[in-house]
Amino acid sequence: MMSPKAETSPPSRRGSSSAEAADPGGPGSARLPFAFARDQQVALDSGYLPPRLILGPGATMLGLREAQRRAVALSGDKTGEIAVVRESQEGFETLLARLYQEEDGDAGGDGLLFDLEQTGRQGPRDLLEDAEDAPVIQLVNQLLRRAVQAGASDLHVEPHEGGLRVRMRVDGFLRQVMDRSDVPVRRVVSRLKVMAGLDIAETRLPQDGRIPLKHGGRVIDTRVSSLPGQYGERVVLRILDRSSGLMPLADLGLSTEQEALLNRLSALPNGIILATGPTGSGKTTTLYSLLQLANRSERNIVTVEDPIEYDLPGIGQSQVNPEIGMTFAAGLRATLRQDPDVILVGEIRDGETASVAGQAAMTGHLVFSSLHANGSVGAVVRLRDLGVEDYLIAATLRGVIAQRLLRRLCPDCRTARAPDADEAALFQRHRLAVPPELHDAGQDAGCPRCDGVGYAGRVGIFEMVEVGERLRVAIDRGASEAEMKDIALAATETLTGQGLMQVARGRTSLAEVQRVVGDMV
Repeated sequence: MMSPKAETSPPSRRGSSSAEAADPGGPGSARLPFAFARDQQVALDSGYLPPRLILGPGATMLGLREAQRRAVALSGDKTGEIAVVRESQEGFETLLARLYQEEDGDAGGDGLLFDLEQTGRQGPRDLLEDAEDAPVIQLVNQLLRRAVQAGASDLHVEPHEGGLRVRMRVDGFLRQVMDRSDVPVRRVVSRLKVMAGLDIAETRLPQDGRIPLKHGGRVIDTRVSSLPGQYGERVVLRILDRSSGLMPLADLGLSTEQEALLNRLSALPNGIILATGPTGSGKTTTLYSLLQLANRSERNIVTVEDPIEYDLPGIGQSQVNPEIGMTFAAGLRATLRQDPDVILVGEIRDGETASVAGQAAMTGHLVFSSLHANGSVGAVVRLRDLGVEDYLIAATLRGVIAQRLLRRLCPDCRTARAPDADEAALFQRHRLAVPPELHDAGQDAGCPRCDGVGYAGRVGIFEMVEVGERLRVAIDRGASEAEMKDIALAATETLTGQGLMQVARGRTSLAEVQRVVGDMV
């Protein structure tokens, strides 16, 4: 019989040679299949001496017996000594996810860590689940798992003449995951379409769907877009980790002055506050943080979004559906009949939505929205382009937040050097002290922290404008963007100035600021 002992002190971690001796995928392995461990609430961690048996609140005898068998196989004797660790449900799920992520680091692992969430839909049996097609299901799950573990925002499945290429976007850059000629391309695409509830018989038209997933207890939501191509349908998945929660304002990377400005803007009784920037620059995260500031019990907050990215307690959220006429403009008009105090419109895409948002602000509502513009003052030019009159912009616009995301230098392999004369002049031109040293991305291809990329994670930079009296007058008389920028922004408050401040702090490189912000004048 197994001889478990209560763990009083952490067992020693196995050395790499010992850990490698136990094949994690073989029949004699101590590792339990993920689905079995999850359902039986039992997990065996062979990375310690003695091995650890992790028990959830619903541990079963079947799970314990299988753990005993594998512990005996691992120890090579009849005792199968093991340390028992009891966990709450949340703690068990967290340890389970961590354990299987460690053991299935690449897409070649055999554990299927993803499971479709139960949606209550009943339908025909999926033919892809026949035994001969199981490797396709396994491959798709492994690709999804790898993307989530890497913190990817998107996963691209791209058929080409020579087979199938898969890439994932991490920190704004695409990284290749796989490019193989022996993969059944149509079956992989069909599997993704089945998971997303799309019509697998329709291959000539674009389709959009959604796949709700779970990853070791975390809720993952994906938006799926298919597009017909020359060699088959391309599929792009936008990945959203709903379990990560909303980012507190303090974690956005704001300065003290910027944080105080956002607090002021969120407390206003009416007007429009815009977040601008390209796709993937974090506009939605900033708007949700503003909603958190504005969310008080005496305020009624309603949102119109596409898609609804996070569930916000106490806030009424509506999903845009253009196919049935539920556009941003239609949703915004409907919210005005819901007695709102604060309205979030996911995006101002056309003149109709912009006009309705202006009317809502004029009638005593505080409106948050996003807009595609190059900078904070550029939002005024963009609104003019959408057909909004200058007087309406001047009367309703209260503040604009332009933002970008810069890749953060890896602290383990970054390199330092002294700035040259041109770089020093750049800092002086933006009224910033020249730092004694600048940092560049390291060239250590073996760095484990950043996978040899030189960057790990991202940091936000923000250009914020509060529309005061001088700027309001300039907008009303149709001033140019350059004139409005001189009125609204100091050199250090521009996106370039904010980026250079991050460079001076050693958080990013000049090359990265140049790439994201553009020409630094």
